[in-house]
Amino acid sequence: MKFTRLASSIFLALLLAWLFSFCKKTGSSTTESPFRNIRDSVAYVGMATCASCHTNVHETFQHTGMGRSFDLATLQKTAAKFGPQAVVYDSLRNFYYHPFFRDSVMYVLEYRLENGDTTHKRLEKISYIVGSGQHTNSHIINENGYIYQAPITWYTQEQRWDMAPGFRENNSRFGRWLTDECITCHNHLPEQVPGSLNRFSHMPTGIECERCHGPGKLHVEEKLKGIIVDTSKQADYSIVNPRRMPRDLQMDLCQRCHLQGVAVLNEGKTFYDFKPGMQLSEVLNVYLPRYTDSHERFIMASQADRLRMSECFAKSEELSCITCHQPHRSVEITPASQYNNACLKCHKTEACTENPAIRASKSDNCVVCHMPKSGSVDIPHVRITDHRIGLTSAKTVAVAPQKKAFLGIQNLTKPNPSLLEMARGYLAMHDKYIQTPVMLDSAAFYLNQSKAKATELLPVRIHLLFLKQDWKGILAAAIQLESIPKNGWTAYHIAEAHYNTGDYESALRHFDQALAVYPQHLDFQEKKAGTLIALKRIAEAKKLLEILLRENAKRPVALLNLGFAHALTNNLPEALRRYDQALALDPDYEQALVNKAAVLNFQGKKAEAKGLLERVLRLNPGNGQAREGLGRL
Repeated sequence: MKFTRLASSIFLALLLAWLFSFCKKTGSSTTESPFRNIRDSVAYVGMATCASCHTNVHETFQHTGMGRSFDLATLQKTAAKFGPQAVVYDSLRNFYYHPFFRDSVMYVLEYRLENGDTTHKRLEKISYIVGSGQHTNSHIINENGYIYQAPITWYTQEQRWDMAPGFRENNSRFGRWLTDECITCHNHLPEQVPGSLNRFSHMPTGIECERCHGPGKLHVEEKLKGIIVDTSKQADYSIVNPRRMPRDLQMDLCQRCHLQGVAVLNEGKTFYDFKPGMQLSEVLNVYLPRYTDSHERFIMASQADRLRMSECFAKSEELSCITCHQPHRSVEITPASQYNNACLKCHKTEACTENPAIRASKSDNCVVCHMPKSGSVDIPHVRITDHRIGLTSAKTVAVAPQKKAFLGIQNLTKPNPSLLEMARGYLAMHDKYIQTPVMLDSAAFYLNQSKAKATELLPVRIHLLFLKQDWKGILAAAIQLESIPKNGWTAYHIAEAHYNTGDYESALRHFDQALAVYPQHLDFQEKKAGTLIALKRIAEAKKLLEILLRENAKRPVALLNLGFAHALTNNLPEALRRYDQALALDPDYEQALVNKAAVLNFQGKKAEAKGLLERVLRLNPGNGQAREGLGRL
C-alpha cells in the first residue's frame, strides 16, 4: 500500500486525540515570570564570576555530565584508548579511520587500501571533544570557525571505537555541519558568526551555570550593592532557582536539551532565546515520530519524554527531574539511596511484590527493576537508564520492522499545536530524520486544513513543494508573495526553482536574497557561483569561489565549480589542479571524476580518461555521463 493512501487514515486517528497527550502548560511567559533576570536587558556574566561566590557548587558541578559536556581535544579530556588497534573500517564506503594524538594534538586519519596499497589519505585535526565520556566521546573539526562532526566516536561502556551515530548507514565523512541547534545543547552558548549556520567566533568549553539559572548580571549587581536575600525564608528573584518554579517550567528547563526530537523554531526565534523560567514553546516546538511500539523504544536524550509517559508522573503534581537529580553533583557519585528515597516518598517498601531473594540481590534498589538500563535506538554501544518508570523491566529495543506501525508525529512541547505548526513539524521531520513520502503527504494534509494567513502559509507551502521538487509549483506560489521574501530559506527554495527551470537571472536574484540573510552560508555561495557559470559570467564566478575557498578550503563542490570555470576559459592545467584537490578530499566524487576525464580526453589522454570513467561506473553503474563518455572514447 502506498504511503499516500495511509496518510488520511493515520490522521483521522491523530485528530481525534493524541495517544500520548501530555499535561497542559500552566507556566508563566517571560513577561509574567517573577524572576527578573530572564528579561532581555540582563546580560550573562560567565561561570568564573559565579564561581567566585559559589565555589563549592562550582567544584562539584565541574565533574557532572553537563560540566564535562564539551572541551578542547586534549589527552586530559578524552576517555578513549589509542594505539595501532584503534582503527574503524566503514565497509559501505571502504574507508578506514585511525584516531591518534601527535605532539598533544588529536587527529583522525582517513585512508583507503586497494590491493595492499594506500590509494587515499586525508588527515583532519580534531579541535573539540563532545561528551562527558560516561557514554561516549564524539569529535569536532574546526575549519576557520566552521565546525563539522568527525565520522568516528569512542563508546566508553564497550571500550571501543566505531562510526559515529548515523555514520555507519550514511557516512558523510567530514561534511556533517553542526549548527547552533546541536551546539547549544551540548555546550554553553557559543558566539555564532551572523549570517552563518555552522560558523562560530567563540566556543565555550562546557555547559555553565547560567544555562539553568539565567543571566547573572542583575544578581551580581545586587549582591555587590549589599542586597542579600535569606533564601531559606524567601526567594531571591534576581536569579532563577529552578526549585522555585512550577513543575511544568522545571520540565521545560530540563527538556530544552533532554527532550530529543526534531526542534522547530517559532518565527523570529533562535536557539539562544530560551531562558530558564520560560515556556519552551515560546521559542520552539519539539516533534517525535510515534510508532505502535514507542513505549518499548527510546532515544538517547529522551529522558523528559519517557518520564512523562510514567504513571508516577501522571499521578503526581510535584515529580520532576530534580526530584531525583541534584544537577550540581555527578550521577556517577550520587548514592542509590538518593533515588530510592524519592520513590519511598510515595511507595512503601513492603508494598513491593518482588521475590525477597531477588530484592535482596539488588539491594532493594527500586531503579534497577523499575527504571532498567537499556540500549537506545539512535546511539549504538550504550546502555542508559530508561526514565519511563514501569512495573516490569523494559524489553529490548531491537524490534523487527514489520512489528511496528507509524502513527504520526507528536508535538512534545505543546498540547494543542496549530495545523500550521504540525505541517512545519512534518517538513522538519523529513528534512532532518525520516525522508519518506508519508512525511510530505502528512505536511500537505495539515497545510491544506490550516486557516492561517497567506503570508504564514506560503513559505511553508514553498518548503513542501521544494522537497517534492515541484519547481513549477514553487514559481506559481511565489507569485502570490507580496514582497521579496525576508525568509532566507524561502528565497533559496525559489532560487532553486528558477535554476531548475532554466531561468538563471531570476535564480541569481533570489540566491542574492538568500545570501542577504545568510551571507556566511557556503552552500548558498556555491549555488550562486554555479548560477554565474550558467550565465557565462565566469570571472565573477571565479572570484566568488576563490573567496569562498579562502574561507574554507575543504569544499569539494567549490573546487569542482572552480575547476569547471577554468576549463571553460581553456585553462586546463588549473582545471585539473582544482579537480585533483576536490578528489583529494573525496576520492569518490563522481562529477569531479567525470569532469577530469573530459579534460584528459581533450588533451588526448584517452587511456587515463577511460580509467576514470570506468571507476565512476564501478561506484555508480547508473551514471549516465560516464557511460556516455565511454561510448565516445
